[in-house]
Amino acid sequence: MIELNVIYEDNHIIVVEKLVNIPSQQDKTGDLDMLTIIKNYLKNKYDKPGNVYLGLVHRLDRPVGGVMVFAKTSKAASRLSEQVRNKELKKEYLVVTDGKWEKDSDVLEDYLWKNEKNNLSKVVDENKKNAKYAKLEYKVLKYNKDIDLSVLKINLYTGRHHQIRVQLASRGHSIYGDNKYGTRGIGKQINLWAYKIKFKHPISKKEMSFKVLPKFEGSWKILEDINNIRQKI
Repeated sequence: MIELNVIYEDNHIIVVEKLVNIPSQQDKTGDLDMLTIIKNYLKNKYDKPGNVYLGLVHRLDRPVGGVMVFAKTSKAASRLSEQVRNKELKKEYLVVTDGKWEKDSDVLEDYLWKNEKNNLSKVVDENKKNAKYAKLEYKVLKYNKDIDLSVLKINLYTGRHHQIRVQLASRGHSIYGDNKYGTRGIGKQINLWAYKIKFKHPISKKEMSFKVLPKFEGSWKILEDINNIRQKI
């Protein structure tokens, strides 16, 4: 039985912590996914017969954990999806990368191309067919020279396939535990976490913001100096 961490809920939306290694929605593996988990939670909590409506408006890669918002009505789903399209729904991430960055903060802009056969993306020339523009902004929160790892805060401006993983790896700073693009921590949990989400409530239009931090386990222990980092996020 998977215990769902509900951060906020009303008649229109539900904000939860997505668990690592669980798909946002059902995929070809047939493994239990977040949509199904939340639907079961709502069905049991409100004793609802039949199918329960739940709208998926954004996704996180399967190995990535963090905060997500789901819609409990079709109207809420439509309005949240519009915010995603208009880049009004903001997501911020914490990530542990290999090495020390030359700049404490920067904006990374690239064109990414997805190889459908192997489900991998890479940085390419902007003129390549099907290449898509990608942009993110990073800020270094902490560097630990003893283990040569950096903690970054990422503001994501575009939502491309494996975008954060590819853009950081292309600079020689792959994410610790990234089994697809990484060089260190292979076989361990990827250190990429969606810690913050901001959006307007689909009905009241009120600005809403939610945060969830990862547990300080494994290489996430670099975050134990959280009081210092908390001031920067």
